[in-house]
Amino acid sequence: MNTNLVTIALWVMLLPLVGALIAGLLGKKIGRVATHTITILLVAISFCLSLYIVWLKIILDVPAQNAVIYQWVAAGSLHFDVGLLVDRLSAIMIATVTFISLAVHIYTIGYMSDDPGYERFFSYVSLFTFAMLTLVLANNFLLMFFGWEGVGFVSYLLIGFWFGRDSAVFGSLKAFIANRVGDIGFILGLAAILLTFNSLDYQVVFANVPLVVDHQICIYPGLCMPAIGVICFLLFVGAMAKSAQVPLHVWLPESMEGPTPISALIHAATMVTAGIYMVARCSWLFEYSPGMLSLILILGGTTCLFLGIIAVSQNDIKRVIAYSTISQLGYMAVALGASAYDAAIFHLITHAFFKALLFLAAGSVILALHHEQDMRKMGGLAKSMPITCITFWIGALALAAIPPFAGFYSKDAIIEAVKQSTIPGAGYAYFCVMAGAFLTPLYIFRALFMTFYGKSHVTHEHVKESPWVVLWPLIILAIPSVIAGAWLAGPMLYSTPRLLGTSIFVTAQHNVLSRLAENYPGAWLSALDAVRSPIFWLVILGIVAALVLCLRGKPFVEAAKKRFPVLAWLIEHKYGFDDFNQIILVRGVRGLARFFYAFTDLVIIDGIFVNGSGLMVRWFASVSRRLQTGYLYHYAFAMVAGLLLLLIWFMPGL
Repeated sequence: MNTNLVTIALWVMLLPLVGALIAGLLGKKIGRVATHTITILLVAISFCLSLYIVWLKIILDVPAQNAVIYQWVAAGSLHFDVGLLVDRLSAIMIATVTFISLAVHIYTIGYMSDDPGYERFFSYVSLFTFAMLTLVLANNFLLMFFGWEGVGFVSYLLIGFWFGRDSAVFGSLKAFIANRVGDIGFILGLAAILLTFNSLDYQVVFANVPLVVDHQICIYPGLCMPAIGVICFLLFVGAMAKSAQVPLHVWLPESMEGPTPISALIHAATMVTAGIYMVARCSWLFEYSPGMLSLILILGGTTCLFLGIIAVSQNDIKRVIAYSTISQLGYMAVALGASAYDAAIFHLITHAFFKALLFLAAGSVILALHHEQDMRKMGGLAKSMPITCITFWIGALALAAIPPFAGFYSKDAIIEAVKQSTIPGAGYAYFCVMAGAFLTPLYIFRALFMTFYGKSHVTHEHVKESPWVVLWPLIILAIPSVIAGAWLAGPMLYSTPRLLGTSIFVTAQHNVLSRLAENYPGAWLSALDAVRSPIFWLVILGIVAALVLCLRGKPFVEAAKKRFPVLAWLIEHKYGFDDFNQIILVRGVRGLARFFYAFTDLVIIDGIFVNGSGLMVRWFASVSRRLQTGYLYHYAFAMVAGLLLLLIWFMPGL
């Protein structure tokens, strides 16, 4: 088949950009209806084209295509191109991204209907989609970095969309700055790749990895380190910020200051999963750096466990789901560290469905309660909002990994993979993900019970179900949240070859999924056998604990705070990361700035160089002026004195 996949992929990428430009430049002129109609239609076409690419790649097995669109910059032997790579990994990713984006676009019609920035919001969301698609479809690191920075910049605009709120401005700045910290690592990683491989093209870099395994990069004279290890470390620093791994996770809860539709888009299939996608794409590099795999295992496990604990303590419904996202990103990182890259992408896909569903369902509640987000002021909404309640149930069951919902297959595969892994740090990561299996149902069902059941704290006469334009995306997202896991588990994880094929590289000694495939009984038998797994009973225990906590948990919580005050303080202050950033970094930088202003600027630059140079000229001029007196005897005296000095200078040589 001669189908040009790159041309189709280019249209997939550019159509949302066209929608963003139309909405941004002409939105006010063409009106709201035309704005959302055009942007949704273009994203829908993009989604259909991405499905066509998936059909060609997965069903018809059309070979991967890697093509240069045009040459960006050429400098000697180096050339930087705008090119696209359409393989199984990018095909699956663009289908997921466009599907979630389409659901969010439709949902936005109802959620943002009263907002004066309606057209601007549609422009930002479409632009965000374009940036993520660029990141995914790039065939080189430079174009990936363009998309990487694009999602970071547009997320800044979206988080601070309601710029009249101080909290929104603070949240957008925090997200922007935290991601810039990671981007420094990413840029240095690109420099290290260019230094080592003399190219930024995926094909060239990955093909030559075995040839440079023994190469060293000298950080400074006397300190040289393995080139692959340095590259992987720097790239993962970028991934830590984008995918909210400890300690660069602090920005993600603050992103809740943006409107709920963008919370779903950022936290589901786009920005936060960019780091996971990047590491999976670079599996050819990371497989040759076992030390980095260990570090990823440890950081991923820590993120999964400790941020899951914080989620239990939150009372803002959106922040519960936000901290849940960070914890689930920890699961994905653990899968990457265990070399189960396919499992990480599988969980990325299933998580995209049910996490977008949970965010949009939470938004439906917030909309019905006139933008109230505190769960302590909710309760008893199941009767007033039955469809929202049912869809939230589906999302919660999928997130908690109850079989046969989607999250069961992906999360169970990650836990079993890390159990089989022999990479150092796997034991610690296994403990963390097992503890996370208990915490996940605890925090999400606590949110479910507090919001939809129990004593009502709202007047139900004024609460009604959301409009259908809000509910349809929930129903659409609920379907894959139920069936996607069972449908994709076998092909993605346990078949030979696996669905992602050669897009992922794993060395023989790290191939834990092949070992799991030997005993895989099939999707439905796996669901039936789940009752024999300790993971299943940890999940059930978490649900029961959530119910008890909602019914009679207040005295227990108060007693626990008194008995363990240090632990309670740590959880309440989110382990001190935010306090550290505010006190040490923010105040420290401000103090340093004040010092440089008071001493360097005022004393040295103004006092010495600017004012001092002026005073020096005045002094020199006043002294020089005295030498020109006009009296003959002064000049005669100067001549005699000069002659005397010359005689003294030359006398020793005579």
